[in-house]
Amino acid sequence: MSGEPLPHLDTFAHVAELNSFTAAARELGISQAAVSQRIQALEKELDASLFDRRAGRIQLSEAGRRLYPLARQILNLHQEARTQVTGVKGPLTGELRLGASSIPGEYLLPQLLEEFREHQPQVQVRALISDSAAIQAEVERGQVQLGLIGARPDRLNMEAVRFGVDTLLLIVPANHPLHKKRTITLSALLEQPLILREQGSGARSCFERALELSGHAPSEIKVILELGSNEAIKEAVHRGLGLAILSRLAVQKELESGSLHALQVSDLQLERGMFAIWDRRHPLPIPARLFLDLLTATAKPESEP
Repeated sequence: MSGEPLPHLDTFAHVAELNSFTAAARELGISQAAVSQRIQALEKELDASLFDRRAGRIQLSEAGRRLYPLARQILNLHQEARTQVTGVKGPLTGELRLGASSIPGEYLLPQLLEEFREHQPQVQVRALISDSAAIQAEVERGQVQLGLIGARPDRLNMEAVRFGVDTLLLIVPANHPLHKKRTITLSALLEQPLILREQGSGARSCFERALELSGHAPSEIKVILELGSNEAIKEAVHRGLGLAILSRLAVQKELESGSLHALQVSDLQLERGMFAIWDRRHPLPIPARLFLDLLTATAKPESEP
């Protein structure tokens, strides 16, 4: 390859990983025109289009998907050669764009980021917190590199690995008649007024799926209130507006203080996985791969139930 192959390959890798000429230019510290020129030169040299450009969005073409792992291997070897010769390994820089649904985002992500920053302090992290359906959509669009959600992904292009387990519980206020019980039957649960998360949340999907597996339709439950925040649901339960199905992680402090009480539903399977997800069509940049390594160090394979 004539010219300057490493700058061209490095620029190509940045565009592929960021799904954006503009973002790649910003991270590389060059103009967007320079990014375009390097990509065009590389495409001319290879006689192949590396990106599909549609409606203002880009993604790797088939040729680009074949080139990317080779380009990343060449760039990694180049960096390793410099390290071996100079004895100096530069700090990893770049951006890590994460998305998380409310439970992993609010109760697991802070600790994970603390550990990640201990090893990669120069990486800038941006995190979006939303519901599981919205996070999947952002990952699919390429706006988020890795998503953490409380439900198995339902989109064809998604890869996933389970990195944790959560349990949903029936939550009642401390003065409720059920507060001395440890379990409740499904038939008794169906008589209770419930406060649930909104449609699209992992907790709501898990609960409704468990109902269907037990032979009951979600329409059989008495939903008196839908709220998009775990904190709002806990406050509503405290005020006696109804009972709630919530993650054990979301109510751990209240259970320890005794302000809320939790019951297991004896004939419902309310355990769910916590999944890290990514779109196989979008290459994972090095910061995202390192964060995934952190998650998968103790994770179970995605194929396990």
